[in-house]
Amino acid sequence: MMSEGLDEEFEKAYTQISLTNEKIAPDDLLRLYAYYKQATEGKAHASISQSTDLIQSFKFNAWKQVHNLTQKEAKIEYIELSKKILK
Repeated sequence: MMSEGLDEEFEKAYTQISLTNEKIAPDDLLRLYAYYKQATEGKAHASISQSTDLIQSFKFNAWKQVHNLTQKEAKIEYIELSKKILK
């Protein structure tokens, strides 16, 4: 997969997920969030986790769990998961 094509496919998947009326399971939403953050920002930073907000803590933990993925791999995972959700 060429990087430029991957970026376009990633943006398309993000747009489709953002606009869908499908009910997305909470665990899938967390995985999408984690892959998106990893793809766009790279590794999660410890300073972000200082939130006492439960939802923010879940989101941060999900992001930390995918820290081993490269940004390219995270984009691929995001695209694959979005395809499963939107099928």
